[in-house]
Amino acid sequence: MDKRKMHSPDLTQRNIDRIAELFPTAVTETLDGDGNPARTVDFDALRQELSDHVVEGPQERYQLDWPGKRAAAFAANAPIAKTLRPVRGESVDFDTTKNLFIEGDNLDALKLLQESYLGKVKLIYIDPPYNTGNDFVYDDDFAESSADYLARSGQTSATGDRLIANTEANGRFHSDWLSMMYPRLKLAKNLLAPEGLMFISADDSEASALVQIAGEVFGRNNVVATIAWEKRYTRSNNANSFYSVKDTIVLCRRSEAAGRIKELRSDAAAGIYSNPDNDPRGSWTSASYVNPATQAARPKLVYSITRPEDGVAIDHPTHAWKFQRSENERHAAEGRLWWGRDGLARYPRLKVFLSEMDDGMVPIDLWSHELAGTTDEGGKEVKDLFQGNSVFDFPKPTKLIRKLLGIFVPPSQEWSKDMIVLDFFAGSSSTAHAVLAQNAADGGSRRFVMVQLSEETPSASVARAEGYSDIAQISRERIRRAAAAIKPTVAKVSDGHTDIQDFGFRTLRVDTTSMADTSKTADALQQGELTALIDSVKPDRTDEDLLFQVLLDWGLDLSLPIKRSDVEGHAVFSVAEDALVVCFENHVSPAVVKSLAAVHPLRAVFKDSAFADDERTNAEQIFREVSPDTEIRTI
Repeated sequence: MDKRKMHSPDLTQRNIDRIAELFPTAVTETLDGDGNPARTVDFDALRQELSDHVVEGPQERYQLDWPGKRAAAFAANAPIAKTLRPVRGESVDFDTTKNLFIEGDNLDALKLLQESYLGKVKLIYIDPPYNTGNDFVYDDDFAESSADYLARSGQTSATGDRLIANTEANGRFHSDWLSMMYPRLKLAKNLLAPEGLMFISADDSEASALVQIAGEVFGRNNVVATIAWEKRYTRSNNANSFYSVKDTIVLCRRSEAAGRIKELRSDAAAGIYSNPDNDPRGSWTSASYVNPATQAARPKLVYSITRPEDGVAIDHPTHAWKFQRSENERHAAEGRLWWGRDGLARYPRLKVFLSEMDDGMVPIDLWSHELAGTTDEGGKEVKDLFQGNSVFDFPKPTKLIRKLLGIFVPPSQEWSKDMIVLDFFAGSSSTAHAVLAQNAADGGSRRFVMVQLSEETPSASVARAEGYSDIAQISRERIRRAAAAIKPTVAKVSDGHTDIQDFGFRTLRVDTTSMADTSKTADALQQGELTALIDSVKPDRTDEDLLFQVLLDWGLDLSLPIKRSDVEGHAVFSVAEDALVVCFENHVSPAVVKSLAAVHPLRAVFKDSAFADDERTNAEQIFREVSPDTEIRTI
């Protein structure tokens, strides 16, 4: 039951609503005097609507603008004092897998990945929350000062997950969504390889705005296509007007390095090629030899063609041929003209050989449900994995994402088989499921990076009843179950031995930095804090927490293999076969230093508090003598 508003009607807003009905372009979103979002009238636009000539006003330029845009741009660039903490208990094959699952706010995650994955991701697919008035979007609270933002983003304290319901009543229905998307797209672009591609799903509510914002972030020339995906093929007569059976997928490229884009040739497309005449050049199909242009339009392409079977001169009564006479003579000499099985076809056709075709096919921007699946199929996949329980609403079908994985940048189809695939709105991890399935199908070695906020499941939902308190739990569990279903069918053979496909994932969680705040002045310290500040590391952090902070700070791949060993009673971690060795004991003896130097690591890291002044000098001397090329750091 709604609570009555015990005040008179807001006539101004009523009038704005009436103007919006007549002149929708004259109503916009802005901030009032107190900084609160509100609908208002663009009086310059309204004057233009009511005038029969061009009225004077602010200088016009082509752009997409909204309240909060500058703050959203700032949010993309503002630093954060956060890290990624490993969670072994929520991982599979933690030490060896190259797949990542990151739990936390994706804005934070994208910032933390900037060094380690800069320019390394070939394909990004995201299915962000649709702006329906019921879905949740990330509340980045852009209407705050830079100091407040830095404090909230982890410079001084931790914060919880930030979510809001983006209803039309809040006055910033479109602005909130755009402000949420803008910084994330800017950060995601940095992670793409020069020839990398990004696919973004949207429905009709924001598809047009998405194209504009993508054009601003990537450059208009790099918005390659807007693909219509037939997400369902039956209509509902309960709709008030048009019923939507499609979503839009916007494709952007990182740069013109992706000058050509192809898709893998489907079985259906390959099926049109055959070899009925046993041509030694292999399978072929035929193409029309008749030009769409008339003889009057293309008189130089009008001539007679002799049919070999009976020597009859063949002319088309109305249209020209597609090729000049010299080209036709070459086709005839090379046996490329097909006159049917009996050799007496009315007109010739040109034989097109599969062996001479470029890798793949030119993609089209209309994807049917037969080729790319439906939302119903996506829901069924989840139900089948979870014993008939619908633990997640409206997941994308893996068939759709596998079609995306088949898009590649020439010259080689192998481009698509060895790539990092990022999805920072992971949801139920349809993308990870699709990567595992496609690797199993074609022997690829694709790696996935999933990012999902630990958004709570509704209290009355099936997911909650099944024991899943947040979406990140569902997402990880789906990967485990999908892997278990696919694994028995897969074994890749390489160099004479069986190499099992990577079905694991390393879970990392966004958290505040592992380093203690040692920047306080003496008068700001509380009693008892001086002892704690002897160590620059927070007391609740493990050695593995510190290891991943080092990987981030050094910009190293977060999926590098890790080995833990014991050296002289000290815990030592080796990353990527001694590319990095770390020991975070509070005191490191010379014997341990010598042991680590003896493996000649590229980098070595210790805690700053592990050495007294003379011990630090001795450790540096040991490395200079034993492994002079090693780069040494302390934290």
